[in-house]
Amino acid sequence: MPTKFAVYLPPFGPLADPNALVEVARRAEAAGWDGVFLWDHVLADGPVEVTDPWVALGAMAAATSRVLLGTMVSPLPRHRPAVVARQAGTLSRLSGGRCVLGVGLGADEYGDFTRFGEPTGLAGRAAMADEALSIIQALWSGQPYVHAGTHFCADLPQTHPEPHRIPIWVAGTLPGLGSAARAVRHDGVFLLGENLTVTPEEVRRALAVLAVNDRPFDVVLAGNASPAWENPTVPDLRPLADAGMTWWAESFVHYDPLDLTLTVIDAGPPRF
Repeated sequence: MPTKFAVYLPPFGPLADPNALVEVARRAEAAGWDGVFLWDHVLADGPVEVTDPWVALGAMAAATSRVLLGTMVSPLPRHRPAVVARQAGTLSRLSGGRCVLGVGLGADEYGDFTRFGEPTGLAGRAAMADEALSIIQALWSGQPYVHAGTHFCADLPQTHPEPHRIPIWVAGTLPGLGSAARAVRHDGVFLLGENLTVTPEEVRRALAVLAVNDRPFDVVLAGNASPAWENPTVPDLRPLADAGMTWWAESFVHYDPLDLTLTVIDAGPPRF
């Protein structure tokens, strides 16, 4: 199966303007990218503007017709699962089934947890994410469901299911891949290396741990592979694809000027 290519960016700084994000989505679709995914934060590093990803994604959906759209990733421990389920379901219906929900435990590098009194313990956040995912999928299914957990409760009546299936990608940090059990229950894994890079051997080891050879399962990696960057260092993506990568997400993490971001997007996906 051919590798797909996405634009992966924080709605911070120059990209905190929702109109700029709509333009990014339009131009990404025109240039041949397969997806556009947004970070999900409430704060950034320093006095930088931050935009809500779900509101922006709705506008992006209305301006496009082909690219997949979603969060990468939403930290479930600081979200109410019913709200996330409805946000993703609304985006899915608005876009005609083009929503992907990326999820993770979250990180506190900007104070998204501590500055709002949210829990920071890893074990507690992992338990919250698992409970949240159960409730999210129950809401999407439309089936009756009762959950009385340590962190969340739900008592759901029968209702209509979401008309489109919404894939879930789970963030997993290497080398330990502590989220393997969570990821294997869903549709894909977003692999994050210790130094923000992932090697082909790490992809193979992750897939061996996940053991999902009997069904479609996405393996998402991120980095900079476009030759359109200033002073680019272009990695060889072929070995990563041969090892099992199914998506490459071109990463815009440096608060790049909007014109540079658009130049890289207009150049289209890197090829190999």
